[in-house]
Amino acid sequence: MAEAQASPSPAAQPPLRPRDPLAWIAAATGLYALLAGWRLATPSIPYFDEVHYLPAAREILALFTEGQGAYLNREHPLLAKLLIALGMGVFGDNPLGWRIMPWLCGVLAFFAAVRALWHASHDRFATLSFAVMLASGFHLFIHTRIAMLDMVMVAALAVAAWQFAAACAQPEQGRWRLALTGVAIGAALGAKWNAIPLAMVPGLTFFVARAFAGRRRLFLSRRGAPVPGITLVEAFVWLGLVPLAVYAATFIPGYWLAEYLHPSPLSEKGLIGFHRYIFELQSQLMTPHRYMSTWQAWVLNVRGIWYLYEPIDGAQRGVLLIGNPLTMMLGLPALAWCLVRGAWVRGGNTGGWARLAVVVGYAVSLGFWIVAPKPVQFYYHYFVPSFFLLAALALTCSDLRRLPYGQWPAWGIPAASVAVFAWFFPIIAALPLARGDSYVGWMWLNGWR
Repeated sequence: MAEAQASPSPAAQPPLRPRDPLAWIAAATGLYALLAGWRLATPSIPYFDEVHYLPAAREILALFTEGQGAYLNREHPLLAKLLIALGMGVFGDNPLGWRIMPWLCGVLAFFAAVRALWHASHDRFATLSFAVMLASGFHLFIHTRIAMLDMVMVAALAVAAWQFAAACAQPEQGRWRLALTGVAIGAALGAKWNAIPLAMVPGLTFFVARAFAGRRRLFLSRRGAPVPGITLVEAFVWLGLVPLAVYAATFIPGYWLAEYLHPSPLSEKGLIGFHRYIFELQSQLMTPHRYMSTWQAWVLNVRGIWYLYEPIDGAQRGVLLIGNPLTMMLGLPALAWCLVRGAWVRGGNTGGWARLAVVVGYAVSLGFWIVAPKPVQFYYHYFVPSFFLLAALALTCSDLRRLPYGQWPAWGIPAASVAVFAWFFPIIAALPLARGDSYVGWMWLNGWR
């Protein structure tokens, strides 16, 4: 009689992977879409930087409808303005048409960012906590509701993070996910140059991981992290060449944009020469501005920007860009914790690499503004770093949940984030205010005035 085969011991079995909370994420995305889309057409006038980007989008729309348009707002690439123009072409030159594409990009950014954290950590609690704190973190909500370039850039970066994290977690899908990562990186660059530092991170991550693997055939080996089955040469195609090709393609309409009867500045200078021109324009912003601030003020959340504060649509209304005061402050020690824990428990099912990734993402996205040769900077440049900060806080909440008496803060922090969001909602959603000085009740700091 055949000897009975011994069953493997529990210790020899691989740990069970938590169930994908995709249904919860989809539901949260739907709720966020409804919340951010509520009264999207209010205010009914262009406000803050819409006054710069809407005229540029109108000229792009005129190019496609009338065959002639002026090349406005030349200091930024074209993709985000093309998308705003598309919204205006479909829904009309009105507040809904101006903001519908940023709204769609905001919803996409929310879904993609949450999916990115899931694939990076496989931590259900952290993923869903991140969804709650991202929706109630102020930055994403405010920029989902305004026709600025930043929302398009952030949505593309979030998609790139989602696809790269998924490629690392599911190597059998690695090829097409890396290709999508490259397309998304190119789109982010085509929206705004602020994406440059993060655009390099996936490719550098791939190179460093393979270099430390110690393979003899560094460039041609298919073995090892971060995506087994993909050589370094192929990764360079998806993460290096594809982004550049997509980015270059976003400028194609610019060859036909001209002022009156003069040739397009892009066709005159060529793509390379035009980029020197863009850099010159970017470097010319030297005039001090009342809302200019430094990165230290962003980190401490002490300097806001009033995107709107005036009587409009029959009432006094305001939109104040600050970060959620609770999560912006708690996120700072959470980043330190993620750095320590990530370095201590790298790899495996512990989520160590995810914790290190959010720290690196925060450092890269904020560090760019510390060294950038642009003397006049604003708090909205903290939009991208805030994603990583909130992800670090979500991962820290998950760690707290595993400690004695840690359940209360783990659940309480996301709940308190929603409560603070609700308190500030009237002055981040342009709701009617009772009086012209109603803003005073929310001015916890002088720097928010």
